[in-house]
Amino acid sequence: MTKYPEGAEGEAQLDRMFRALGDSTRRAMVARLVHGPASVSQLAEPFGMALPTVVQHLRVLEAAQLVSSEKVGRVRTYQLVPDALVPANAWIVAQRRPQESRLDRLGDFLTQPQPTEKKD
Repeated sequence: MTKYPEGAEGEAQLDRMFRALGDSTRRAMVARLVHGPASVSQLAEPFGMALPTVVQHLRVLEAAQLVSSEKVGRVRTYQLVPDALVPANAWIVAQRRPQESRLDRLGDFLTQPQPTEKKD
């Protein structure tokens, strides 16, 4: 499992990851790699962009430690790093917990029977 250190380096790594995933082309590449490894030309196919542009996107994903690559002969193949999205998911869950707790308390309050007022 990929785990990033606490503190500044962990924050910097999360910044790189979210920046990489902030682009729809890179998200589409990650979604494609979920199904298995692919060459640069296979990843470029649906986008209609020059291979150097695709390689730039892949370098951003690699710098964010979301993908890794291997070159065999003239073909470079990329694959998703196992558990690469775990730190981002952990951060998102940690941000969501306090909000869910408040909503749970509100739900409890709203489902409690309300005392009826007596008329004089």
